[in-house]
Amino acid sequence: MAQDESLPYSETLRVRDSCLCLHVQRAARALARRYDEALRPLGLTSGQFSLLMSLNRPEPPSIGAVSSVLAMDRTTITANIKPLQRKGLLEVTVDPADRRSRRLLLTEAGRDLLVEAMPLWERTQEATRALVEEEDPERLCRDLRALS
Repeated sequence: MAQDESLPYSETLRVRDSCLCLHVQRAARALARRYDEALRPLGLTSGQFSLLMSLNRPEPPSIGAVSSVLAMDRTTITANIKPLQRKGLLEVTVDPADRRSRRLLLTEAGRDLLVEAMPLWERTQEATRALVEEEDPERLCRDLRALS
């Protein structure tokens, strides 16, 4: 391709400065690193914390229900539960209403770990919210939910 037919650098700068997808991805990676660092002493990642937290319900959810909450496909959920299952933090059980379906049960060890993780999450959440406090963190959450 000849140089004069190439995409102008000004377009690169425009995408860099205005692309919603790019900015959300960058923010998501930075936020995940922040929460990963906070949860590291407990041997958890931010994704594992979110997955375990999604199981903290009155009734064990199906893999599909967790998939919906976390906006992840079922195969990714299945892959992510395996290490947590090996650590004894959750159990995969047969759904009594539909033997083909599986439910995810947060174990006592999983609940205990979430209790231990909450102060770390709270501190990180507070520090992170302070970064956007001048704006409107609730609006940011609403806007991000609208995108998903």
